[in-house]
Amino acid sequence: MDKKSNSFNKLIFYIKNSRIKRVFTDPLGLLGFLLIFSLLLIAIFAPYITTYSPSDIDIANRLTPPSSNHYFGTDNLGRDVFSRLIFGSRIALTVPLLTISFGIILAIVFGLIAGYSSERIGNIFLIIFDIIKSFPALLFAMTIIALTGSNLFILIIIIGITRFPAYARLIRAQTLRVKNKEYVIAARAIGASVLKIMFKHILPNVIGPIFIQAAMDIPVVITFVAALSFLGLGVPPPTPSWGTMIKTGYSFIRISPWMVIFGGIALIWATLGFTLFGEALRDNLDPRLNRTR
Repeated sequence: MDKKSNSFNKLIFYIKNSRIKRVFTDPLGLLGFLLIFSLLLIAIFAPYITTYSPSDIDIANRLTPPSSNHYFGTDNLGRDVFSRLIFGSRIALTVPLLTISFGIILAIVFGLIAGYSSERIGNIFLIIFDIIKSFPALLFAMTIIALTGSNLFILIIIIGITRFPAYARLIRAQTLRVKNKEYVIAARAIGASVLKIMFKHILPNVIGPIFIQAAMDIPVVITFVAALSFLGLGVPPPTPSWGTMIKTGYSFIRISPWMVIFGGIALIWATLGFTLFGEALRDNLDPRLNRTR
């Protein structure tokens, strides 16, 4: 019990005396965190917030305006827009987080190899990263989804592949910076394996900037997924998705603009929250920016 108390006290002390505290004392960073936290609560407690299933069809009440029965109105199939927005928050959070996690895993593997290997091998990896990054991400995703069909797994893989080169280049640069440090040289001297050196001694010292970059990329991925759904190539129906709702609402915008209005507000809410919080993380935790202060 004493050890647990000491560990908890150390954690609290670290938070109070680290740069992380600056993120939450920054008004915009705090606002971003509150927007993200509220969205997370909505996604977790979605079944308790809504009174209708997001997939319940009621043709008799299609395209009805907001009312006490349907807070945000209904869509062209009579489905409750409020319920679909609330459940759509799960997709809005899950797909970007899984996508960026997949991209980070790829970046860690290939970035460490590119940075720790010889200069020649590292340059080959750089060429591969640049080739992948040179493809227009939206066009690449549209082509693959058109060939394979739309499903969440394919969507996560495709977007993760388009995002990982930037992370891999960053990990490579950080690896080049630390691979000749004393602790790495000492690990080599005692006969540690290459994998142990890369993942135990180098990775913990280069992974930090990746999380800052990832936080900045989450709103980009949210918008990317919404754009694909708007084009009919994103989240497959009947799964509720903000992009799909905006697309459907656009077809009926003159007689029932509610789907576009509320879907757009939800999209702005999510992207604004992650953008503000990501910028606060970058401004307060990025060592390159802190050196210039």
